[in-house]
Amino acid sequence: MPELPEVEVVRAGLEPAVSGALITGVEVLDSRSLKRHDVASGPFLAALENRTIRAAARRGKFLWFPLDNGTALVTHLGMSGQMLLRSPGTIDPLTRIRLGIESPDHGELLINFVDQRIFGGMAVDTLVPTPDEFPGGFTGAVAGDPLVPSQVAHIARDPLDPAFDDARFLTLLGRKATGTKRALLDQTLISGIGNIYADEALWAAKIHYEQSAASLSTRRAALLLAEVRAVLAKALAEGGTSFDAQYVNVNGASGYFAHSLNAYGRQGKPCPRCGTAIRREKFMNRSSHFCPKCQRRR
Repeated sequence: MPELPEVEVVRAGLEPAVSGALITGVEVLDSRSLKRHDVASGPFLAALENRTIRAAARRGKFLWFPLDNGTALVTHLGMSGQMLLRSPGTIDPLTRIRLGIESPDHGELLINFVDQRIFGGMAVDTLVPTPDEFPGGFTGAVAGDPLVPSQVAHIARDPLDPAFDDARFLTLLGRKATGTKRALLDQTLISGIGNIYADEALWAAKIHYEQSAASLSTRRAALLLAEVRAVLAKALAEGGTSFDAQYVNVNGASGYFAHSLNAYGRQGKPCPRCGTAIRREKFMNRSSHFCPKCQRRR
């Protein structure tokens, strides 16, 4: 599943084209991609056509595009979703929704929402005020409105969000009796972190994935947060992690952070720090990758 760096790469790629763009047409080629849309709010097509996109925003793994009427087009990429910026007439296989836009700077363009597994989707949603009165999500260089889609309001801020509250996160983390990795994957505590970057941050901080979050000292918890940010920032700079063709940026190009991984997917290979073989163990419905020497459970 695309995690924060991959979604931010998509947001940043779309932002110059969609900001101030008029939605000139909408085609729904597979209605299953509208499962997140509440029909009580009105027809999907009518809610978008002839509306102007004000910006491109993100919180964790959610993308949304505030519209000129106070609503927002919310997008979740799911396991395999892609948003491809194309020239008019371009047809991508497995396109589920197609948006035609008129960009003030780039002219006529298409946004093809491609989704092989159809776990992602789009919806038009209302915007609600943020409790902390800070911008609802990350919007790049320009500060956004203190509003967030109702579908995203329960998601915590992510660690690259300027409004992320370090002290609050560390306090809440210290109350978690669960394993530290399970806490990192709790999107109501901290958003945007999935299996890949949780394993990488825990390796960097030398913390076992099952170590109780409540048992971490303040210093180690702060170190873990710093490593989370460092891993996410490095992955973002390298265009995200691509293991196959399912994750690509808006131009269809793959990221290359997979070449920088230290733990995730490296079972049996030597730990880059001590040389011990990286171990893989079952965790929830996925796996955890760690160094049994560097990341001993305390």
